[in-house]
Amino acid sequence: MPGQLFDRYLRANRQTSRPSGRLWNPAADVYRTHDGWIVKVDLAGIQTADVEVVIDGPLLRVSGLRRDSVCGEGVSHYQLEITYSRFEKVIQFPCSIEHAAVTRDYHDGLLILQLREEKECAEETRGRTQAAGK
Repeated sequence: MPGQLFDRYLRANRQTSRPSGRLWNPAADVYRTHDGWIVKVDLAGIQTADVEVVIDGPLLRVSGLRRDSVCGEGVSHYQLEITYSRFEKVIQFPCSIEHAAVTRDYHDGLLILQLREEKECAEETRGRTQAAGK
């Protein structure tokens, strides 16, 4: 009888306790380099085919979907803490990165983007940074 009550409790709370319905906003680090930017986005468990990177003016948008590849026929969950859903991270830069050359690498759960920018944007940003430091 106690086991049946526990099973009924788990079934009743399945919808409210499952995090997969939440929106997901992954963590990101942004670094300034001498010729552009490096952006690291924490995307553990993501297949690269499920990631889209879009640049629009000064905005970098990384979006996609983390899927649960373990769950399937005959598998029920006991505890779920990892969010499986669509995600989106938007980063605004101090100048347009529209014409930046982007290289993309994914390893150890991190998407690493290197943005090599146009010379004028690099100089414009550095000038603002130096002026702010005075």
